[in-house]
Order: sequence, then C-alpha cells, then structure tokens
Amino acid sequence: MTKWILMGRDGTGVVAYAMQGPTLIRSAHGPDEAGALAHLAFDAARTIHVGDGAPDTLPCTILPESCTRLPALTQTNPPDVIGAWVRVWIAGALANRSNWDGVICVTQGDVRHWIHVSAGEAVSCQSTLTPQLTTALEGITPPDANAVADSLSRPERLAAHLRAAQVTGNCPAITGHLIGAELAAARPYWLGQQVILVAPEGDASGIASALSDQGVPVETHAPEHLLPAGLSKLAAAFNLTS
Repeated sequence: MTKWILMGRDGTGVVAYAMQGPTLIRSAHGPDEAGALAHLAFDAARTIHVGDGAPDTLPCTILPESCTRLPALTQTNPPDVIGAWVRVWIAGALANRSNWDGVICVTQGDVRHWIHVSAGEAVSCQSTLTPQLTTALEGITPPDANAVADSLSRPERLAAHLRAAQVTGNCPAITGHLIGAELAAARPYWLGQQVILVAPEGDASGIASALSDQGVPVETHAPEHLLPAGLSKLAAAFNLTS
C-alpha cells in the first residue's frame, strides 16, 4: 500500500501523520514542518499539506475532488472560512453514515462552525466567536440554564444580560447568555435537525446540554477520535489505498 504523510499546522506547531494506505501508523509534532518530519521518521511516497492551495467554496464535497491538496473551505454569504482539518473530522464523523443529512457543529480553536451536510456535501455554514467571547469574559461551564433560555428567547438583550452577569460575578450565566444568543442565531441549523458536535473533550458540554434541552438529538465526538476514520476516507478519496 502507498505510504503517505498528511501534515499541517495545529495551533501550537505542525503535526504530521504517517499513513500506509488507509491505516494510521503514527503521528509526530514539531515547531515546524522539518521538525515534525524529523520526529515522524517515515519514508513516504507522497506528502499532502493541510490547508494547501485556494479554499474550496461552499457548497462542495466534504473531501476534495482533487487528489493533490487538502484546502480550507470558504463561503461568500455570510463571509466565512473553515480550516481544512475540519474536513477530515467531518469525514470521520460520517464514515459509517451513508447519505447522512444534518448539521455538524465544530469547535476549532476559538471559533464554532455550524455546517449543514447533505448528500456528502458541505452545503452552507454559520460560524460564531462564542468560544473566544466566553474566554474573554471569563465564562465557565456548565452554563446557567436560565441564562441560556433568556438569551435564546431574547438575543437582542445579550449585551445587557452579559453586563448584569459580569457585575454579579455570575460566570455560568455569562456562558449561558452567549450560548443562548448563538443558538438563536443558528436556529435554522439545529431546529428539526440531527446534530453532531465535534469539539475537544469537555468543550462541547455546555452547548450539548443546551441543545438537548431544546429536544435536539445530539452526538458529541472529540476530533482526535474522528481522525483515524477521516484519514482512511481521505486515503480512499485520493486513491492511496493500493
């Protein structure tokens, strides 16, 4: 089987994955590409760079139709950019779900993306800065359920709700108001949909409980758990399984 490497930046440096066909052999991390490859110590016939090339514009297939690059995703209206790693995670989440239709909500760094998926395509997205704002305002989880409900029903009062929570030192309410306002903005993406949450361990707990309170079917997965299946799907898409 073809030996190949997938590598790209992960926020703290560069991560590289050694692959043999659809099978993940090992991974390594370094401050830059040279460092990651040195730690990986893997001879490969091909290296694919995550985020390489011009982004693909939504709607488009989850994985690229070209077998030479793994670019990010972009959307014109509303303007948005989704990191290329998200494509691998989504592919992993859908590995055993043929023709799945629903919404995948992905937390990547300090951005959360709501992505409508249908017939193997990412159709559209709505993104928010809720994780960044929660950190900046010192919100904590679990979120206050009453705060979620208040801002979900009256998102126009978000700024006033946040000020009241800040003055009283109610950190769970800060998180709750931000999540409530996000759910109000993203309502077309989750109302009546199946939702898969992809986020680092623990980071999705607040929004998962808020969605469950609205009667939304929710599954939660950590990106690293989806990675092996996503890489296997990428190998198949790029004809690297033989």
